[in-house]
Amino acid sequence: MRTNIEIDDELMSKVLKNSNIKTKKEAVEKGLELLLSLQNQSKIIALRGKIQFDEEAFK
Repeated sequence: MRTNIEIDDELMSKVLKNSNIKTKKEAVEKGLELLLSLQNQSKIIALRGKIQFDEEAFK
């Protein structure tokens, strides 16, 4: 999907400097992937105590 967005130049510079990310596009995609991952983790955490886990089934 093609889109135009305003990104904080200082923030983008810090991301590119402090990571192995080479392009702005890659930085945005990694950020979106991380956001999605965190949202999925929150959904899993919300299940805590609501489902039963059988450790023996995984041995």
